[in-house]
Amino acid sequence: MSSVASGGNQAVSFDRVLRWTLVAIAIAGLTAGILARAAGRPDLADLAWALGTVPVIAGLAVSIVRDLLRGRVGVDAIALLSMSAALVLEQPLAGAVVALMYSGGNVLEEIAIARAERDLRSLVDRAPRQAHRKSNECIEDVPIEAVSVGEELLVQAGEIVPVDGVVGSASATIDESAVTGEPIPVEKTRGSAVLSGSLNAGEAFQLIVTAAAGESTYAGIVRMVTAAQTAKAPFVRLADRYALIFLPVTLVIAFVAWHISGDLTRSLAVLVAATPCPLILAAPVAFIAGVAQAARRGILVKGGGALEALARAHTVLFDKTGTLTVGGARLLSVEVAPGEDPDEVLTLGASLEQASHHVLAKAVVAAAVDRGLKLKPPEHVKETMGSGLSGLIDGRQVTVGSREMLLSHAGPSPWELRAIRRASWRSALIVFVAVDGRPIGAALLADELRADTPRAIRLLRDAGVVRMVMVTGDRAAAAQAIGAALDLDAVLADRVPSDKVEAVRSEQRLHPTIMVGDGINDAPALAVADIGVALGARGASASSEAADVVILADRLDRVGEAIIIAQQARRIALQSILVGMGLSLVAMVAATVGWLKPVPAAIVQEVIDVAVILNALRALTPSLVRSGPRISAEQGRTLHHDHQALFRDLDRLRQIVDALDDVMPESAAAMIGEANRLVQSSVVAHEREDEDSIYPKLTEVLRDRHGLSAMSRAHREILHLARLLARIAEDLPSEKIDRYLVRDAQRVIEAIETLVRMHTAQEEDIYEAVAA
Repeated sequence: MSSVASGGNQAVSFDRVLRWTLVAIAIAGLTAGILARAAGRPDLADLAWALGTVPVIAGLAVSIVRDLLRGRVGVDAIALLSMSAALVLEQPLAGAVVALMYSGGNVLEEIAIARAERDLRSLVDRAPRQAHRKSNECIEDVPIEAVSVGEELLVQAGEIVPVDGVVGSASATIDESAVTGEPIPVEKTRGSAVLSGSLNAGEAFQLIVTAAAGESTYAGIVRMVTAAQTAKAPFVRLADRYALIFLPVTLVIAFVAWHISGDLTRSLAVLVAATPCPLILAAPVAFIAGVAQAARRGILVKGGGALEALARAHTVLFDKTGTLTVGGARLLSVEVAPGEDPDEVLTLGASLEQASHHVLAKAVVAAAVDRGLKLKPPEHVKETMGSGLSGLIDGRQVTVGSREMLLSHAGPSPWELRAIRRASWRSALIVFVAVDGRPIGAALLADELRADTPRAIRLLRDAGVVRMVMVTGDRAAAAQAIGAALDLDAVLADRVPSDKVEAVRSEQRLHPTIMVGDGINDAPALAVADIGVALGARGASASSEAADVVILADRLDRVGEAIIIAQQARRIALQSILVGMGLSLVAMVAATVGWLKPVPAAIVQEVIDVAVILNALRALTPSLVRSGPRISAEQGRTLHHDHQALFRDLDRLRQIVDALDDVMPESAAAMIGEANRLVQSSVVAHEREDEDSIYPKLTEVLRDRHGLSAMSRAHREILHLARLLARIAEDLPSEKIDRYLVRDAQRVIEAIETLVRMHTAQEEDIYEAVAA
């Protein structure tokens, strides 16, 4: 495989050197001829122009023959005829001008289709080169090619699993996100299968080999990427699609010019005027400009071919983990036992988790830090691999881990059952926290939707994408929940890399298809798609290498922007081609009736080229700039005024709703009163400020104010619910509260919390849309 790649790279390098050499020769010949003519030596001038033209003719002839053998006919034949005829008819200046135009156009096209990669690592860089093999009670490092089925390996903490195998130790913690798309590390017991390319996220473990290196999962992924890339058709210039019309029309007009005048020089003038430099230059220049504009947005497009294919997108397939979602464990909520404080539970759990290097432990600690909780140093920590850990926090014995570790001898209490049920509903993992042997709370951890995903989906719809499909290796329950939230057209769950490839091919049979992903498991699908788009901010070299477009910024909405930029570049390229062809036809008619001689025809063609290039450069103008007024970045920050503080209050309302399930009536009265005070002081104040101060500013910049009217309607509904809650709080009896009153309060508080969260998310989308 390496020798084939080396040969291909050498061929590409030779073609690149040849193009630059020909344009240098054309420039040198034209310049030398002009200087010789100025010095009064027309004979040397003609010789210089001829010498500058002949190598371009030879290179073009070879290129045309090679294209014909591939079954491709382009407009280059007109340039070959015009240059050859110019030399035969002793018009070397016209030939030199055409040679410069043609060779320069080739160089521009080379720039347009060259891969714009910047130190992307190759797929094999991630693959381990050695394995730690157990031999006679010793551990020796051997090349992975020397590993045989049945042998026992040691996979150290933080290492990539080198080959497929099964766990030989008691258990192992494996991060399979790069291979399967499962976002959260899984616990593997003895005998469980482990895929090569996975990451050991726990302690060192023993692996019994079940497949040799060349037959393992990771090697298969490499082979699929290589095969898919090899099978991709070469980029065909946009202009060539018009060659079948333009070429015969040019020959007919040249024949008519000769037939009318009997002068072959007039036919030469027609050929020179028809030299397809507008066709050769228009698409590359427009696509170069589009690639440059995309790069400014953190979108790395690997050449003009990729940009053109983006513009024709009909269907988009998404991976889930790390693409539509953040791609890791995040704290969803803290469930607590009756009478316990969620912040205290999280503080104790995170304080102890500081001593663990487990991925889930890092998520718990990060969540506590984000909430501003002050963590305490753990002492006498003991970790049970695969279950959890225990230690002392401020003299108290704290245990964090699975429920089996905490209470293997007792049945779950009602609050534990509720926490387990909610974890199941949300496809989340659950980590219990106990103090002195008594469970006091649990943290729910799961992957979550990216903040920019809804906007990204809307932007793709606006860009004309008709069908959107999620294809993921994750569980069906989690995938279906995300698909429903985003209103995707289809959800394909439990898919391994080969299944993703088949899903892409199925969509390709119907329409041009884009695949968007970020992990190694996405690389084969990215490679086989018409356009593969990799979210490369995470440094997944396999997906970045296989993809045609890499989003350097960690933002999914850049995919929609890339399509819009591509559509603009393609539209401008088509305009330039059609205008260039129209102007060339006018010049050809002028040459036919004798108004243009060969050299003036070449100069006119140069003027047309300049006009075409200037028009094509319009693709540098951002296509996403909305006409009309916008708000400044400072005003945009003001619009987000207190959403973060509001979210903290909403979290407290959620805790109150949960706690009202099983509190005493006296406590329920206090909690309902607290909820009412939070709603009146935080939620109501926030919504009134939006209506009185923020929305008037938005009306100045929003073109469609109907959406803002709907947002104001939501304000009225929130204020209505707030009034209901206030009335419930005022009417609370002083002595006995029945369960029906508590249930009514629960429903109102939960409705307020849910509606405000949804409404705030919609506001965030609007603020981002109107900000500069």
